[in-house]
Amino acid sequence: MREVIIATLAGFAVGFIFAKIKLPVPAPPTLAGVMGIVGMFLGYMAATRLLIRE
Repeated sequence: MREVIIATLAGFAVGFIFAKIKLPVPAPPTLAGVMGIVGMFLGYMAATRLLIRE
């Protein structure tokens, strides 16, 4: 959980800095785009757990 909090804070700081210096954010600027990335991550995790059995 600590990693998630640190990653969120780091992402917030980077986003803030990008906005301050007027650079485009290196991520989808909409919630739908972000959820697409989350969906890809979850699909990857599901595939590795279901298809690759070690």
